[in-house]
Amino acid sequence: MASIMRPSLLRQAVQKPAATQRLLSTATSSTINRPLVQQLRPAFQRSAIPKSTRIAAFHATQRNQILPPLPQKVLGTANDPVPVPDPDYSHGSYHWSFERIVSAGLIPLTIAPFAAGSLNPVTDSILCALLVLHSHIGFESCIVDYFPTKRVPLVRKAAMWALRIGTVTLGVALYSFETNDVGITAAVAQLWHA
Repeated sequence: MASIMRPSLLRQAVQKPAATQRLLSTATSSTINRPLVQQLRPAFQRSAIPKSTRIAAFHATQRNQILPPLPQKVLGTANDPVPVPDPDYSHGSYHWSFERIVSAGLIPLTIAPFAAGSLNPVTDSILCALLVLHSHIGFESCIVDYFPTKRVPLVRKAAMWALRIGTVTLGVALYSFETNDVGITAAVAQLWHA
């Protein structure tokens, strides 16, 4: 039965079962032979249906997107080749390799002070530097992925400057913690034994 009904009528039947039952119970034998859509059409005029429910049957999302689509620009003709950017190894494969080295270097630097039993300030300072660098690279990747320059250039620039300020602030704070206090590994050891 649901396949012969329009989605808006089906939705109204779900929302107002009493009105639908009343219509179906008052139907005579002569109207039973007509399709159900013709029987229900006078009861559910299009003007009576709210606009929000006329989008589609059982539609759960809004039509508005979070960001409007970009303006459509065609540069050149259909026969022009796509411009290929110049290869930049420092931004491409070297950058990726550097990220992997920093990430892999954090593992032994996190375990070594506790496994060896000695809290060395040099190891502690290298750990702090790699943590700051690793965090900066990760947040920068998030900003690059979620704030494209073509779509939101001001938000991207503001987010990058906020990241730089936060990275410098974190670096100064960790340097102060390392020189004026016990350091990260000693603080973790004290918290572990507390």
